Amino acid sequence: MTSLLTVRGLTKSFGDNHVLRGIDLDAEAGTSTVLLGPSGSGKTTLLRSLDTLEVPEAGTVRIGDVEVDFGALPAKGRAREQQLRALRAQSGIVFQQHHLFPHMTALENVVEGPVTAQGRPKDEALAEGRALLEQVGLSEKASQYPSELSGGQQQRVGIARALAIKPRVVLFDEPTSALDPELVGEVLAVIKDLAAQGWTTVIVTHEVRFAEQVADQVLFLDGGVVVEHGPPSQVIGDPQQERTQRFLRRVLHPGGA
Repeated sequence: MTSLLTVRGLTKSFGDNHVLRGIDLDAEAGTSTVLLGPSGSGKTTLLRSLDTLEVPEAGTVRIGDVEVDFGALPAKGRAREQQLRALRAQSGIVFQQHHLFPHMTALENVVEGPVTAQGRPKDEALAEGRALLEQVGLSEKASQYPSELSGGQQQRVGIARALAIKPRVVLFDEPTSALDPELVGEVLAVIKDLAAQGWTTVIVTHEVRFAEQVADQVLFLDGGVVVEHGPPSQVIGDPQQERTQRFLRRVLHPGGA
């Protein structure tokens, strides 16, 4: 089966800090990919590169039939922006922080992208927005503002907003890291439902047990490279690399030796 998402040789540096060192990734349509690794391993930079929030120096990213070769990308100008915009249009991203517009209601936040960025009819976008809020369990909160919502509810609005642009791939950047512990479960449940419904997802998370439940494949990153990848039963349940084993011991058994 042809991959919906293909990454080859992705390289990204910030000054002398080489954050990505030739990353490869394949994800088929309808699958969930989880990126695990310690802080500074490159997993968030990789995720942001898929949405062109970060622009790598080299390598290619293809989503569907849209491909960008970052090594051949013009340094500036209209052609560069057109290529980046075309790739960005293929994905929707859910951030650690909710980044909702505070002066807009939950429903207005959800329909802003389809109406303003995609030029879709407002009535159509409103109907789809209400359906998406119902999907994430917030149909009764459509007219409320972000300040009236809990952190978990705001994050679920953020998920509905990402889905509203009908992306090929949904990206999650540690979607529960800014939440109080009792609110984590409600957001993870929504993400698990999306995976079950056949959305293609790439998730950066520190929730290892959640990764076991939702992932079709896990990539463990460290030092800007993929140290180990495979199904969660292997990478989490029976890791082959010592670096992966050490990371999981520290995360799953913080009080152990």
